[in-house]
Amino acid sequence: MLSKRTQMKILKNRFDKELIATLPKVSFEGRIVTVISEAEADRAVDYLMSQTCLGFDTETKPSFKKGKGMNNVALLQVSSDDTCFLFRLNRIGLTNSLVRLLSDNTITKVGLSWNDDLRQLLRLRDFIAGTFIELQNYAKEIGIDDMSLQKLYANVFGEKISKSQRLSNWESSSLSESQQVYAAIDAWACVRLYKELTRIKESGDYVIDWGDEEE
Repeated sequence: MLSKRTQMKILKNRFDKELIATLPKVSFEGRIVTVISEAEADRAVDYLMSQTCLGFDTETKPSFKKGKGMNNVALLQVSSDDTCFLFRLNRIGLTNSLVRLLSDNTITKVGLSWNDDLRQLLRLRDFIAGTFIELQNYAKEIGIDDMSLQKLYANVFGEKISKSQRLSNWESSSLSESQQVYAAIDAWACVRLYKELTRIKESGDYVIDWGDEEE
């Protein structure tokens, strides 16, 4: 009996940004939990520390006034396969439990442009960061040069991550449903990308379309 072969995945070295608008929109079907107290943060971190792979991202209220510096990080998103916690740092700060999570070296922790996020978190409180996997570098190992989460996700999964809420007010008294979903997807997408990139690296079931390298 012939074994069933996994379909070869064709990936672009660089995904055409113009094509993203034509793709179906990503949806997140998991659970989203907004954390607004230190006690809630402690319970959330206990749950997250029991997981094997987590995606991380942050959001900051944009500053539109000339001469005004960048605002502090307002939101830290941490997601497993099916649950994303939104830690409202503008209300609870960087708690001891969150520092414990960020400093951990036992869980696979994944982010994109994470060094930038980490620098902003260190403005809130000094800590020694644990090991994180940088998706940009991880994708480069198989020949993908896409730097943005939107382009990388479109390349690997053929779906569009909406960026419509990126410049919204992340320090508002309550986050809208659209903000919550946007924030959750950005962290959850890191988990999904890491697992799929790991799968195709190990299986070899992919080819890179280099296109016109002069573009």
